[in-house]
Amino acid sequence: MDLASLLAPEAVRVLPGITSKKRLFHELGEMFSDRSEIMPGEACNALQERESLGPTGVGNGIALPHARLSGVDKVSGLFIRLEKPLDFDAVDRQPVDLVFALFAPEDAGVDHLKALALVSRTMRNPGLCAKLRANDDPTALYAILTDKHNTRAA
Repeated sequence: MDLASLLAPEAVRVLPGITSKKRLFHELGEMFSDRSEIMPGEACNALQERESLGPTGVGNGIALPHARLSGVDKVSGLFIRLEKPLDFDAVDRQPVDLVFALFAPEDAGVDHLKALALVSRTMRNPGLCAKLRANDDPTALYAILTDKHNTRAA
């Protein structure tokens, strides 16, 4: 498994004007709905339900929201770089500007956990995060995220 298998080029965006976690989840729901048969509200609600169990802000300006949904056939990712960092109740209390969301089938089991571990390892790479923060172009962000050298260094 690699990030290119989880993330499509059109699933990467830079967003201005997101002012709340709820608004971010709505945007993620819309993005996921564009790539699946899942309704935007269903995806948004699944992210909010998971978030109610504990914040997915992992520190260093990174959040990894994730959810399992019926009707999803494989683990899929979405990446958003926020132009303005957002309070996310992260473990280090730092605002979040890099968001990598995962949606998985309800019965994904180990695949969901492997994908989450891969994304977590990758996003812990400070060099990769610096490159992501320095770019506004979704095509460049996708290339950075899926470059084998970046994921190997994580």
